[in-house]
Amino acid sequence: MNQTLTIGQAPAFVDDDAGAVPVRASGLRVDFKGQPGVLAGLDWTLAPGQVVGLLGRNGAGKTTLLETLLGLREPQGGEVRLFGQPALMPDDALRARLGYVPQHSALFEDFEAGDLLRYFRSFYPRWNDAKVDGLMSRWDIPRERRVGQLSQGQQQRLSIIRALAHEPDLLLLDEPVASLDPAGRRDFLRELVDQVLDRGTTVLFSTHILSDLERVAFNIAFLSRGRIALHASQDALLDEIRLLSGPIGRLQAAVDTHGGQVLSRRDLGEQPRWLVRFASGRLPESDAALRCEALNLEDLFLEMTQ
Repeated sequence: MNQTLTIGQAPAFVDDDAGAVPVRASGLRVDFKGQPGVLAGLDWTLAPGQVVGLLGRNGAGKTTLLETLLGLREPQGGEVRLFGQPALMPDDALRARLGYVPQHSALFEDFEAGDLLRYFRSFYPRWNDAKVDGLMSRWDIPRERRVGQLSQGQQQRLSIIRALAHEPDLLLLDEPVASLDPAGRRDFLRELVDQVLDRGTTVLFSTHILSDLERVAFNIAFLSRGRIALHASQDALLDEIRLLSGPIGRLQAAVDTHGGQVLSRRDLGEQPRWLVRFASGRLPESDAALRCEALNLEDLFLEMTQ
């Protein structure tokens, strides 16, 4: 069944009430030994109720960014505020509003699945037993089985249940469906949609499975060279961005005439190529000297992250 799950686009805005903004990152800089600039002065804001798929090449720093946003990694420069509080100094009330699924689940393998959830339940006043029971049943996770005896896919589902159970206001997920089959991924996305529609949760998750992003009308952000190179709704990206190729003078004329924003450019070779975002309704047309191509999400990913 090819079903499209649609989430309304959150407005792009800057809220005067800093405490209402789920994520505000300013000038983030993270260096690894031998790899400076994993994050290089990154600025980013996520609005309430926004659902963002984070894309980037392997090694681009997606996991580093998620960990830094949550305060799990201290940056060498800049800061992150979550609902107005410093991410590195969260109080209990802030922790209760956050959910996180790491790329590799660090669950207590000797615990039975049911005992593990009861353990985490004690930390969260907003724990939803009915949600937990429904997901455990639907995802066929036996409560009496030890976590270490569960399959990799079941462990990932259990980690997702743990992150959703306390109904967080901000949910960050790092490749949350990597171990799930297509049916499991679809079920997870449906649950994610319900979480957003029911509670207005702000969600950020990284993935390399582009079809999952296309199934849900996410906002999409591209991480490249240590910064967020672009962040917009999927519809806007596909409607407004074009790959132009032709003589440089002709490319510049098209950009100037139609008010385009150059996102990337490759001027070497016989056929220069510019990736350009135009305002809605102001797209240039192809002619003998200029080629204007619409891109699908995969092509856009390759152009944005090269």
